[in-house]
Amino acid sequence: MSAPPTKSTAKLDEKQRKALISLLADEDPAVYRTVRQKILSYGPIAAQWVREHCLSNDAVLRRHAQEISHYFSRQDADTQLLAFCLNQGEDFDLEQGALLLARTQYPDINIEAYSALMDHLAGELRERLDLSGDAAQILGVMADYLFTEQRFAGDETNFHDPENSYLNRVLDRRKGNHISLSVVYLLVARRLRLPVAGIGLPGYFVCRYQSSRHEIYIDPFRKGRLLAKADCVKYVVQLQHRFEESCLAPVSARRILLRICANLHQIYTHLKSPAQSERLQRYLVALAK
Repeated sequence: MSAPPTKSTAKLDEKQRKALISLLADEDPAVYRTVRQKILSYGPIAAQWVREHCLSNDAVLRRHAQEISHYFSRQDADTQLLAFCLNQGEDFDLEQGALLLARTQYPDINIEAYSALMDHLAGELRERLDLSGDAAQILGVMADYLFTEQRFAGDETNFHDPENSYLNRVLDRRKGNHISLSVVYLLVARRLRLPVAGIGLPGYFVCRYQSSRHEIYIDPFRKGRLLAKADCVKYVVQLQHRFEESCLAPVSARRILLRICANLHQIYTHLKSPAQSERLQRYLVALAK
């Protein structure tokens, strides 16, 4: 994506707007680049009169109008996420934060629909669980439902695919990385009022079920495999990290989203996508306040 254009202070009359729109139907890439820059220079107001052409019968005009409309939508999503990060505390609404992040890449998604999907997953689980029962049995039923029946799984084939970090795509594809699958697990568990927290191990992420009687770790990337504390300690030591109790401290919503953004920043940098890397860098700065 090219750099944002310098904002124009001039106003367009109806005749000038129609002239620009007619040029949007030109198939010449050089003409489109020039017209696109001109339209973008008028800022969000231009989105209003471009959007009506997103359903045009002219395929070229429709494609160009949709691309420009998409650009403005992503700008709006970017502004919303930055405002959310800057104005919220440490334990903000993780679900809202993760879906606002998803909108910065997929601006047309229906956030409410994805929340409703997680409501549905939790609702089906609620009918199967004895929430007053044994912790291992509860977690076993959750694992069977989420990872066998619903087929959520760790993406071991293309682990560094950016889609593995965006909550909407994880829910669409039923694939993710260790932290995004842990987020799905956390959000479902919270709907069931289960004592589950996110645990940010060095280079890995798991969940923990902790009550007065139980301390059980869950690995959503490995189909909900149950772990003991000793397994987590062993993992940290194998990475040649010094184990400290802080390695097993619950991670706040802000730190979870920060970690997701850091992963994405690293991925986009590796993919040599500077515009995406710069976008994620802005989120990292806002989250690290």
